[in-house]
Amino acid sequence: MRVVAEIPHASFKITVFSWNGKYLIKLERGPYEQTYKISEMDVLGDEGLKQILDETFINEAVGLFQQMHQNLMAAQERAE
Repeated sequence: MRVVAEIPHASFKITVFSWNGKYLIKLERGPYEQTYKISEMDVLGDEGLKQILDETFINEAVGLFQQMHQNLMAAQERAE
């Protein structure tokens, strides 16, 4: 697996990897991460990746991070 790009963002870290004919887009925020796999055949290089990582995608990823945090907090409360 090799790093293709690190894309700066204010809310989380975005790293793009190339592995086994796929791009892996990894978003990290605190203790949480999201990974998306896309076939390299479905994307036209760096520009194609940037088109996928549009404002709507980023906003929805932020919402998923918030949901992940809520899920973990609720699970910890139930375990107490």
